[in-house]
Amino acid sequence: MDITDTARPLDGAGVSAFLRSLPAAPLLLGLGEARHFVGELGEVRNQVFRHLVEHEGYRAFAIESDCLMGLVVDDHIATGAGTLDDVMTRGFSHGFGASAANRELVRWMRAYNEEHEEKIRFFGFDGPLEYWAASPRQALTALHALLQGPLPRTVVTAETLDTLLGPDDGWANEATAMDPSQSIGRSADAQRLRLIADDLVALLETQTPQLSPEDGERAALYGRTATGLLRYHYWMADASPARWARLSALRDAMMAANLRAVAEHGPALVFASNLHLQRNTSVMPFGDQRLEWWSAGAITATHLGDRYAFLASALGTVRDDTPPPDTLEGILSTLPWDRSLVDPRRLAEAVPHPAPRKSSDFAYFSLDPSHLDMIDGVVFLNQALKLG
Repeated sequence: MDITDTARPLDGAGVSAFLRSLPAAPLLLGLGEARHFVGELGEVRNQVFRHLVEHEGYRAFAIESDCLMGLVVDDHIATGAGTLDDVMTRGFSHGFGASAANRELVRWMRAYNEEHEEKIRFFGFDGPLEYWAASPRQALTALHALLQGPLPRTVVTAETLDTLLGPDDGWANEATAMDPSQSIGRSADAQRLRLIADDLVALLETQTPQLSPEDGERAALYGRTATGLLRYHYWMADASPARWARLSALRDAMMAANLRAVAEHGPALVFASNLHLQRNTSVMPFGDQRLEWWSAGAITATHLGDRYAFLASALGTVRDDTPPPDTLEGILSTLPWDRSLVDPRRLAEAVPHPAPRKSSDFAYFSLDPSHLDMIDGVVFLNQALKLG
């Protein structure tokens, strides 16, 4: 089989043909990043999303960014609240607000909503996490506030909640990433906050009919985030060798819970690292450890089945990192198009025994030849790519 028989140019017609080839129309279509901060991949993502909105009825976009900060972006594209500069600063985590492609995406989504009655939505679906974690204050106090007013008196006063939370610096201490002894996640106050958060979420379940759809959606997000953060902080204080594998799994579980909520507003395009969106277990070297955990995509697929689809991305040369010719990326580099959409099953037939790509770029995660059957499609960018 000629390698060109496994692929086609990546354009609107190709994206629509790909969707028609799936066993069911996805509620969530994951587009994975082989590496963060590749400008061309962001541009391709924007083109794909515009086509999906204009021709395939897609109604939402979700990105691997803080779910609470994402509310700033969603409010902006819905109402025009805030300047674009402010939204890019306050609406993204992980440095993604500096991305030119993300800025253009937000600008286009706002312009679309100004011109159309049926609106599109923006979601962050990561937790408020880096390697450390934010204070649960924002999520807990916002949930508590929504459960005041017409609802029964909540399980704790705002003053008690503020006292138990204490200074935010104690929670968001970056040193806890490497030193579990500095975590306050197992303090008596933190343990009590976990029980309070659980009670507030239970109260929300009993009182949801009294909330507006908008308040109910936000309350559920605040509840997921508060309980997820407190759980994450608890395990930040763990000193066992399993600590980072557990934390990685908890992060992806938080992502998966947010993705299930996004699916209620689908169909949606989801953009994140291949490691988070793939259906198989994720593996990553971390110091002298080898971390392995079930990805958010794998968890989501168990709930959505065929209504979840995954497009992995793979890159040609990034800076001076050129794939060897006997690797999947090296072979795909012979394709005649700068941007291709590849059928992974046909690729596996055409290249049954490729060599693994060992990239000199630690932030690049190459295609795994042994898991091509777990991917619905591959977006391959063939030009020399730049970071930014």
